[in-house]
Amino acid sequence: MAQIYLAFVDTPGIFAALIRSFQKRKYVHVVLSLDADLEEAYSFGRRNPFIPVIAGFEREKKEQIVCAFPMAEYKICRMECSEEQKNRIREELHRDYRRRFRLHYAVAGLPFLVLGRKFYIKNQYTCSSYVAKILGKNGIVISQKHFSLVTPGDVQEYADRNLQVIFEGRLSELTGGETSNKRTKGIAVYE
Repeated sequence: MAQIYLAFVDTPGIFAALIRSFQKRKYVHVVLSLDADLEEAYSFGRRNPFIPVIAGFEREKKEQIVCAFPMAEYKICRMECSEEQKNRIREELHRDYRRRFRLHYAVAGLPFLVLGRKFYIKNQYTCSSYVAKILGKNGIVISQKHFSLVTPGDVQEYADRNLQVIFEGRLSELTGGETSNKRTKGIAVYE
């Protein structure tokens, strides 16, 4: 068996606050990672953590995020998958990263999401719709909803029922800051 990781993120900001008030959840952003330390992690979100209005598909840069949001909270969950599934997911992430400037955050789709009406705008996704689509395409169904309607809350509900939490705390703890949890291979682990 292989593993991939879902990270749930709570960062400050107006857009995050709006999503938080709609979702009624702490974590409002979802990241898909190929490793537990989030060294190779991808999401639909800010292209630069310091600039909130420009968003699309990006590889997460932990050190930049810690600089912009030193109090950012993360919850990382481990997901079992086959080696073949992980390789296909890796290939898709790498392909999409190469064409990342053609992939955008689906701001125009947000009203449809709020109204519960499925939508598809070519090359546009929310963080959670992208995770649902790429995982579903590779045999990991996290929601019965159309991928465009999957919210960070839906992904977190799936994780809460099916996945093991391996870290919960400030991102700065993963990048060398202090931690009160036991550390194993660079990650704070719950036992």
